[in-house]
Amino acid sequence: MYKLGIIGYPLGHSISAVIQKAGLKSLGLEGVYDVMETPPEDLINRIKYIKANGYNGFNVTIPLKVPMSLFLEDIDDYANIAGCVNTVKVQDDKTFYGYNTDIYGFKKAIPEDIDLTGKRASILGTGGASRAAVVGLSERGIKEIDFYTRNIINSRQTLEYVRTKFPEITFNVYQIQNIRSLEGSAIVVNATPIGMKGFMADQMPLEPEDLDKLTDDTIVYDIVYNPVKTVLIQEAQKRGLRTIGGLDMLIYQAERAIEIWTGKTPDTKLMKIAALEAL
Repeated sequence: MYKLGIIGYPLGHSISAVIQKAGLKSLGLEGVYDVMETPPEDLINRIKYIKANGYNGFNVTIPLKVPMSLFLEDIDDYANIAGCVNTVKVQDDKTFYGYNTDIYGFKKAIPEDIDLTGKRASILGTGGASRAAVVGLSERGIKEIDFYTRNIINSRQTLEYVRTKFPEITFNVYQIQNIRSLEGSAIVVNATPIGMKGFMADQMPLEPEDLDKLTDDTIVYDIVYNPVKTVLIQEAQKRGLRTIGGLDMLIYQAERAIEIWTGKTPDTKLMKIAALEAL
């Protein structure tokens, strides 16, 4: 019997429990997955609770992905590179081992037939999600990344971080309001929450004319998963562009989490069906 859960705040929108339960069921495993709302000021008490109540592991979401790092015995390479964790395995001695499965999910959602080697990417936003995108894109051979942000000053920390970690990639940063032509980008990634249900759901982070300038072979990748088809994805598809939605990233990062906790690979098709029914 696996005892699992998720911590973060707020968690009213989360469908992680639905996905993870479907994953466990696909493996014939018994388990519970508790949704544990945890504001930052309650993190220490939540950790004590998890250790005292026999949990095997848990997911971590906003705004705890970075502060959780303070309570880990060790981390995997992806968590080290990204500077944050989203999955924790509770060891037999009650110590925590941290992982970042967002990077795995981001990368696996990009179909294998897409060749990004030596090409340029554009990432909208410079928050935590953009770091997962940078790592995933670097492993697919991207050589130049343009960041677009509302606040260049606030993005300096992220920029300094990625330049140190990925010296082989050229990084540029621009105001999103003064977006330049995205025409040379092989892939455009929305790493902002714009378009998410409950957060400017009727909008997209680009203007329609920005999409008009994209070439037919440009990929538009929106990490927002709810709604499944954001305004950005809808508009990109209207123009015949190839798209990747955030739900695939979410499912694949959940698949990796279950592998970490159980040592077995769940059926992602069943997990996706469960997610679509919940959305």
